[in-house]
Amino acid sequence: MTVWPLSTPAPTSGLQAMAALVAGIGSPGFAGAALQALHGAQLAAASWSVYQLHPAQAPCMHLSASLGVVDTTQDCFDAYRRGLYRADRSFDAVPPGSAAVLRLHADELPSRRHREAIYQRHRLVERLSVVQRGLAEGGAQGGGLLAINLYRHDHQPRWSDGELAGFAGLAPLLLAAVQRHLALATPVAAAPPATPRARLQQRCPALSPRELDVCERLLLGWTYDGIAADLGLSLPTVKTYRARAFARLGLHFKSQLFGLCLADGGRPLG
Repeated sequence: MTVWPLSTPAPTSGLQAMAALVAGIGSPGFAGAALQALHGAQLAAASWSVYQLHPAQAPCMHLSASLGVVDTTQDCFDAYRRGLYRADRSFDAVPPGSAAVLRLHADELPSRRHREAIYQRHRLVERLSVVQRGLAEGGAQGGGLLAINLYRHDHQPRWSDGELAGFAGLAPLLLAAVQRHLALATPVAAAPPATPRARLQQRCPALSPRELDVCERLLLGWTYDGIAADLGLSLPTVKTYRARAFARLGLHFKSQLFGLCLADGGRPLG
């Protein structure tokens, strides 16, 4: 993986192409227009996504689009959100309170499950990202992270040195445009709903991480066999965690777990 600071001057041709991106800020079609603008700036990605990672809840995808390929960005993010994000260390090189450009080849991902479930399954070969990592309250480490990701698919060549230099120069503009769009597109008064995992943890702080893992997947409609495969556990172990969690929550049936999350003021599927 390669990391660059956001300091390289942007090429004039790239700035002209990115004018369309700035013009689309705040519009419903921003995601598609932005990807087209990146192509005009000689940064041909087949797909892109913008998502946030939070210290205490599941990640949230704000934008995505594809160009010239079937759009599988939502499928990719669904797999990531179901648990792969917990082991994702690909953004660790960006210090808190800073921004940087990162380039990652699919074969550099240390997690085999991550490579297979997203990159191999959806034929992604390379990711180019601009990442902004925040600070937690009081300036401490552990704040949220905004990732803007461009993906090359297997029918495309890898990023050239010239493309990488161009992206590093345009990254500050791209980051500012995306942040401004999100600020305009997100209602100020609308607080994000608590995830099922967070609601269960608030309901019963004694639940262990594995008990929460099992309950979270039950709420997503997973089978016990699927949960066992995803968590690398045996089927009896999964059922033991479920039984312990249900005992702590005072439940007897899976339907009661859905009812519990609905009663706590949120949708069972986060």
